[in-house]
Amino acid sequence: MSGKTASFGRSSLIMTAGTLVSRILGFVKAIVLAAAIGSTIGGSADAFDVANKIPNNIYMLIAGGVLNAVLVPQIVRASKQSDGGKNYTDRLLTLSISGLLIVTLILTALSGLMVRVYASSGWSQDQIALATAFAYWCIPQVFFYGLYTLLGQVLNAKGSFGPYMWAPVINNIVSIAGLVAFIALFGRGDQGQHPVGSWDDGKISLIAGTATLGVVAQALILIWPLMRSGFRFMPRFGFRGVGLSRASKVAGWTFAAVLIGQIGFIVTSQVASSATSQSGESSASNAAYTLGFLVFMLPHSLAAVSIATALFTPMSHDAASGDLDAVRRNFSAGLRTVAVVNVFATAALLVLAGQVGLILAGGTREQGASIGMVIVAMVLGLVPFSANYLIQRVFYAFEDARTPFLVQIPVVVLTAAGVLASATLPKQWIVVGIGLAMSLANTIGAVLAAGQLRRRLGSIDGDRILSAHVKLAFAAVLSSAAGVLSLWPLAEFSWSGRAGSFVTVLIVGTVMAIVYFVFCHVFRVSEVRDVLAAVVGRRGRQVR
Repeated sequence: MSGKTASFGRSSLIMTAGTLVSRILGFVKAIVLAAAIGSTIGGSADAFDVANKIPNNIYMLIAGGVLNAVLVPQIVRASKQSDGGKNYTDRLLTLSISGLLIVTLILTALSGLMVRVYASSGWSQDQIALATAFAYWCIPQVFFYGLYTLLGQVLNAKGSFGPYMWAPVINNIVSIAGLVAFIALFGRGDQGQHPVGSWDDGKISLIAGTATLGVVAQALILIWPLMRSGFRFMPRFGFRGVGLSRASKVAGWTFAAVLIGQIGFIVTSQVASSATSQSGESSASNAAYTLGFLVFMLPHSLAAVSIATALFTPMSHDAASGDLDAVRRNFSAGLRTVAVVNVFATAALLVLAGQVGLILAGGTREQGASIGMVIVAMVLGLVPFSANYLIQRVFYAFEDARTPFLVQIPVVVLTAAGVLASATLPKQWIVVGIGLAMSLANTIGAVLAAGQLRRRLGSIDGDRILSAHVKLAFAAVLSSAAGVLSLWPLAEFSWSGRAGSFVTVLIVGTVMAIVYFVFCHVFRVSEVRDVLAAVVGRRGRQVR
């Protein structure tokens, strides 16, 4: 394994470890949140979910899309200037922070309007009022999510990847502490014990205030490693004539792409919230959608986000130098490595989705099964979703945000059409239909994006990528068969409660993993050996 490949392996491993710890704590937070205010019963969970989802989606619009696409390539290119890019980076950060602050203040003042945009028109006035009260506390997260992204991307451009992926750990710890305090003071709510009309200022501020405090901690903790790296930020105003026009062009296309996506998500949120049950009936709605998406994002974050983040800086260097062969090699290696994780995750979740749903939601078998169906629908699109994510990063490395925007349009149109069609289904199937619509649109989007990337690079190592995915798919089918067989004698035990579901997931998941990796070895899937070599730090073949 070459020094560059070893460095890539170490960087990916550090980020994956941080993401894994954060995601585990994220699951713990989801479980404690479900215990505190429920998930599929009553309207309080959905009111908080919509309010807390607003800053997350605005963050994806402003920071997660625009800043991630712009900062690293711009800083990499600016580093070739005589001052190492210090003046340019300071001005870029000053402009970004100022914009974030203005947007956050405006959105906070418009909290009531934002809630009505994301919530179903069928919600009661009391539920709208509760969600608005939550939103006043939650929307300031936009600024701190953006600050976290700004500081983290500066670190990434400097080759320091670990802090960015580990910072969310403190966010989850703070949030979990707030939820535990809520349960201690006000009692559990997993069976609808905290209905919409029971909330006062103390309960609202504790749940929503600690959620925002966690995001504040996540952002501010990055100041320390940034200072240790030697970076010193000096606010610099005056943005004309310093080369920011190129960054603004990339940002404009990226903003347009994410805006289109958010329009689609607003449709999704409104349709999902229409499934809310305010009686004692269990119905998968916005809170169930969020739990399902949390599970869906776990393998994507562990594999695709970590690997794409580690590859983005070297790909930006290679793109700036015009080395298409290096970009192609990095993309192919990254996509094949991500597939090792995602294909297994898809198989495992198809078999164990109901048990995972019960672990997260607690409560009854019906609640677990309801969330499990949402997980199944979403995870069918996991592999193409991650592939599209990596393809976008290649275009961003070339400072091309226009192509991802054009690809995003049919994806959003297809998703929105599927979501609207799902609104005609019975309540318990609405969010499942949304998940299936997402999976179909993600698949079509990945195919379209791959075609555009092939035109850009001339070749994307397609034969090797396809061969790896076919071998992994065969291994996954055999793994799924082993999972179904090992789950059969544990069927009743697996639905006996959280403990039974957890033990079942461990046992069946282990069996499936062993079978999967054994057949990966039989089928000579070299990417598995490369991943293991990177993990244990051995020297071996270079990923190419």
